[in-house]
Amino acid sequence: MAHHMKTFETGAALAAGLADAVASALSGAIANKGAATLAVSGGSTPKAFFEALSTRTLDWPKVKITLVDERFVDEDNPRSNHLLVKTHLLKNEAAAAEFVPLYRPEETIEEAAKTASGIVPGMTEPFDVAILGMGTDGHTASFFPGGDHLDAALDLSQPRRVMTMEAPGAGEARLTLSFSALHDAVLLVVHIEGAEKKAVLDKALAGMDEKDMPIRAVLERARTTPDIYWAP
Repeated sequence: MAHHMKTFETGAALAAGLADAVASALSGAIANKGAATLAVSGGSTPKAFFEALSTRTLDWPKVKITLVDERFVDEDNPRSNHLLVKTHLLKNEAAAAEFVPLYRPEETIEEAAKTASGIVPGMTEPFDVAILGMGTDGHTASFFPGGDHLDAALDLSQPRRVMTMEAPGAGEARLTLSFSALHDAVLLVVHIEGAEKKAVLDKALAGMDEKDMPIRAVLERARTTPDIYWAP
């Protein structure tokens, strides 16, 4: 399966290296077309990367940042990915970027997904940068094993959109970008840290079915060859 493995000695070195790569890709996009888009993931893994990226100098007002996936909760909820990004990324230099949340205060999550699909950048053309994480169950974005809309989410013939997902391992109902909206990002990164995640990745690479380990869809079927950033 196609991927580029980038290994760092420490999490701090990874955060700095990934921040440099992302800043360079965003600057290149701004130079080419006057704007750039970045989709980031939540969880604890990207905090140090967000902190590093927030200090990089680039034309941040021309950057739109959104989330790969989100829980259906208000932005001040401690489990909100929006809050995580606001706390660790939308500050320093990056305070000037425009943040476009997936969460919308609609009556239902289905309405929120529909609204977000019309507003979120990357629904009309590939993202310049998309950063994915991975859970120990092999999920990425909100593509969870056993997810109620997993097949549709992984179907590349479906349009780019924001979808809903509920799954046994997901906790709250989720909003997630479809695989079709992520798979052709100009820079596509899978960011994982620790021995446990590396073992999960190796298991996925060894041939698990993508329904059991959805990260495999990214490794096998993304149009852009993903860069896997890993530190022990």
